[in-house]
Amino acid sequence: MASGRALELEHVSAGYGETVVLEDVDLGLAPGESLSVIGRNGVGKTTLLATVMGHTTLHGGDVRLRGRSIMRLPIHRRAQLGLGFVPQEREIFPSLSVRENLQVAARPGHWTEARVFELFPNLAARVSNMGHQLSGGEQQMLAIARALMTNPAVLLMDEPTEGLAPVIVEALTAVLLRLRDESALSIVLVEQNSRVALAFSPRTVVMDKGRVVYDGASAELAADPERLARLIGLAE
Repeated sequence: MASGRALELEHVSAGYGETVVLEDVDLGLAPGESLSVIGRNGVGKTTLLATVMGHTTLHGGDVRLRGRSIMRLPIHRRAQLGLGFVPQEREIFPSLSVRENLQVAARPGHWTEARVFELFPNLAARVSNMGHQLSGGEQQMLAIARALMTNPAVLLMDEPTEGLAPVIVEALTAVLLRLRDESALSIVLVEQNSRVALAFSPRTVVMDKGRVVYDGASAELAADPERLARLIGLAE
């Protein structure tokens, strides 16, 4: 694979214990590039992110962050080297305030409390509220803001719109587009909502049965719903 990538997966096979979920996955992400990953439930999208973060058993291949192999590094070292992660379950601290949730993650860099509050004004208005006092949409915003406070080079987001009302999805999507356009981050967005995913990134990966079955232009899939349905297994 080419050098100078922000993130690389080369012939990666991984899973949980002896169970293999990902099979021979090749994927590269350039500095500042955004990438959407779509597919049905259970095809390996979350496992892909979990493998990059070090939560799975690597059966083969290599994972590299800015040219450095991280496959043998523990999770905290991967984070220190520039990986940010927004988990599907959000995992904010319910008994800490919004400000405290941000402070526990803060590392020096571009993203400061003031900058994340400018991106998420709803959080600024609720800075003293506890995590458990926030709505689902606000909790998702806090999860993203907390990841940004680590000042990552690569941001991984696992289904950030899941379970949110349509009006909240629209608002969050607008924030994600702004984040994509105004930051130097490399972003991998795993998203069940294909409309959101295809609009977010010029490039989309489709996964099926632990493999990449499409890696190309989002516009091509958006313009051909029948092909999209076939790729994600919703049509014969």
